[in-house]
Amino acid sequence: MVLALCFDPSLGACTNLIVTKGASADGSVICTYNCDTFGYSGWLTHSPAGQHKPGEKIAIRSFWHPSEIKGYVDQVEYTYNVIGYINEKQLCIVETTFGGRHELVNPEGILGYDNVIQLALQRCSTARDAIRVMGQLMDEYGYCDEGETFTVCDKEEAWIMELIGKGQGRKGAVWVAMKIPDGQICAHANISRIRQFPQVSKAKKNSLYQEIEGECMYSSDVISFAREMGYFNGKNEDFSFRDAYCPISFLGVRQCDARVWSFFRHHTDPAEMDKYLPYLEGKFDQIDHLPLWITPEKKVSVRDIISDMRDHYEGTPLDMTKDIDAGPWGMPIRPRAKTFESGGQKYFRERPIASPQAGFTLVSQLRSWLPDEIGGVMWFGCDDADMVAYVPVYCCEREIPTAFREENNLNGTFNEQGAYWMCNMVSNFIYPRYGAMIGDLRAAQSELEDFYASEQDEVAERVKGLNPLDRISFLTSKTASYTEKMMTRWDRLWKELVVKYNDQPGGYDQRFYDAVARDTGDRYKIPE
Repeated sequence: MVLALCFDPSLGACTNLIVTKGASADGSVICTYNCDTFGYSGWLTHSPAGQHKPGEKIAIRSFWHPSEIKGYVDQVEYTYNVIGYINEKQLCIVETTFGGRHELVNPEGILGYDNVIQLALQRCSTARDAIRVMGQLMDEYGYCDEGETFTVCDKEEAWIMELIGKGQGRKGAVWVAMKIPDGQICAHANISRIRQFPQVSKAKKNSLYQEIEGECMYSSDVISFAREMGYFNGKNEDFSFRDAYCPISFLGVRQCDARVWSFFRHHTDPAEMDKYLPYLEGKFDQIDHLPLWITPEKKVSVRDIISDMRDHYEGTPLDMTKDIDAGPWGMPIRPRAKTFESGGQKYFRERPIASPQAGFTLVSQLRSWLPDEIGGVMWFGCDDADMVAYVPVYCCEREIPTAFREENNLNGTFNEQGAYWMCNMVSNFIYPRYGAMIGDLRAAQSELEDFYASEQDEVAERVKGLNPLDRISFLTSKTASYTEKMMTRWDRLWKELVVKYNDQPGGYDQRFYDAVARDTGDRYKIPE
């Protein structure tokens, strides 16, 4: 048996929520992405469609070090338009990092998870095709990052794909992808979620991957490689991807899978989900996993999912507003340290779906009954999902709104034209006095999101009569106006907050007063 340390999944930082067609209120496929990384300022990216010449190469750059060229990949004949994490064919790919085993990172690989996502979006029109292409690219050029879980969705289907590299000197990755059954919802948040999976009865020899049509795909060596490395020695049918490549830990479960638990709890009987509390408490001898997907009690809307993205475990046994760590104004977030020590004892802090370190957040809505140009809409915001107003961005767009451009949202350089900095100016003013101020933000948030939602049927009807080029022009201008409306409203909100809460009017939550009295004893007691 090979003993190996694993990356601590609690160090990861992203969340994906997934809704299949049969589970959504309007028949759309929905998926989300909170891209949460300390020190990362978010913006919107764009890769235009294009026809390419034979022999053309693509320079592969590191996401974190864009000046560094890691290698080159052969270009394909035609690439699709990509805005953010959605392409013009309504294909959306997002991710969370689960880390996994240290020794399986291959620094010699060319492709990181971000490169794999962008290449697949440029080349593919369906989720199934994207999964195959991602596997092929990693096999040919090598994979250099940690273990990842991907959400791969098109306007018909939603898939969850998990992969990890093979270590230094070995190209490619081992992976498994499962189609989420229609009518189900799923989620992942920095911890591997796939355990057992369907396997073919007769494997195709010399094939890079095996496939059960419309149900499951996996790399041909996903089990044999685990055996070779000493991670697994049982029967094939008992093989668990998670247990082999990302063994669970208390912090990994509590600060990662707890987010999935809370999402599921919103959409089914809370008592049923609370049966999994021993798992969140690290009592793995009682229960050691959550369901991979569930059937929601009622159909889920985009607005429901936007609300889910703002979750801090409110109303659950993990509610972050119910103890002294919430401070005097019931703050449902915690400053950066996820763990701390007191009296020689180590402690942890909860890590919910909504997080202040988010660079950007999105909710993609993929609608098969509409033309692609309007069918794919990515509700987008820079900063914490709890604190932004999501702006509709259409998958056909060829131009990024000024407020979402990279040059206006650079880390370490405040720019009032950048959405990231405008939104952070508001959110960071509110955080320390959350309970007092959050109502003001909610009013502005609802004002904008209600307006955007109310316009969508009219916008869809308007573009039906336009040719594709006119659709693109109209929708691009729509998003530009929506973004400017958000920036104007947030600038006004900031100024309203400064005036209304100047010099900290109002008092603390009573629980905090009680805590002060207990901590200080008679120091501030007024004699009778």
